[in-house]
Amino acid sequence: MEVAGDKYRSILNEEAKSTQWRHGGPPIFDKVNKLFEEGRTKEWPKGSIEETVQNAVKSWEMELSHKTSLNDFKTINPEKFKLIVNGRKDLSGEETLQLGSYNALLKNSLPKEFQYYRADEETFKSSHDAFRSAFPRGFAWEVISVFSGPPVVAYKFRHWGYFEGPFQGHAPTGEMVEFYGIGIMKVDEFMRAEDVEIYYDPAELFAGLLKGPVLNAIAETQQNKSADTSSSHHCPFSE
Repeated sequence: MEVAGDKYRSILNEEAKSTQWRHGGPPIFDKVNKLFEEGRTKEWPKGSIEETVQNAVKSWEMELSHKTSLNDFKTINPEKFKLIVNGRKDLSGEETLQLGSYNALLKNSLPKEFQYYRADEETFKSSHDAFRSAFPRGFAWEVISVFSGPPVVAYKFRHWGYFEGPFQGHAPTGEMVEFYGIGIMKVDEFMRAEDVEIYYDPAELFAGLLKGPVLNAIAETQQNKSADTSSSHHCPFSE
């Protein structure tokens, strides 16, 4: 199978025919690339450390979301890799791959009644479906600044998208939803990630996603209005 190239994820140009893709073939990022180019706040010089880190993280996220075997990953050292989010217990490569990027990043230990998103009740597929539904144009990611280079790369990032589809029972607002965070990534001599630490405030993300009115309430209101209109038009004793 011929693999489509991507200017931000160059490893797609080098994929083997034996690569195991989650959806049967290599992904195409045209929509989210367009969103990224239209909405980014920084445009880094080609070959700069900022561009290198930005493309490395985009490539890592691509592999995590679209490949099913760690043996096909080029962006991590599978024997050493671990992911730590907001200081929680680290996840191995296999654990991260099984959970999926959204569940891995949104998992938390709060009591269920206080959780914005219950990662323990979501599958890889349901989590990705939820965010693809909410952000039909994609969920773009950029590097804002890089504080240190390899082997320990520290950087600030921005993640954003337009809330134009429903999210877990909430109607879309059409507004931009964004959040910022800090990443610390230890890499080997081949720029493969060994340790990745991510720190961010999930409330920044969910403040936008839960802002839309509850769809059930909207439907009930519309149903009640329809019933009222129907009664007034068809019942001769209604006036």
